[in-house]
Amino acid sequence: MSKQPIKPGTDNKPAVTYHEVGPRGGQIPDRRTVHIDRGDRLPPTQKPGRGWSK
Repeated sequence: MSKQPIKPGTDNKPAVTYHEVGPRGGQIPDRRTVHIDRGDRLPPTQKPGRGWSK
């Protein structure tokens, strides 16, 4: 079972690579991968309702 995705715009997460996931944490086609530094905010997703996962 997947964890709930992290919402876009969230900050103060550890510096790590995040992958875009569906509304329930599942994989999606053509997902984006981003690397953020400590204190940076997660960027918007490609479609509303999606989130980020480590």
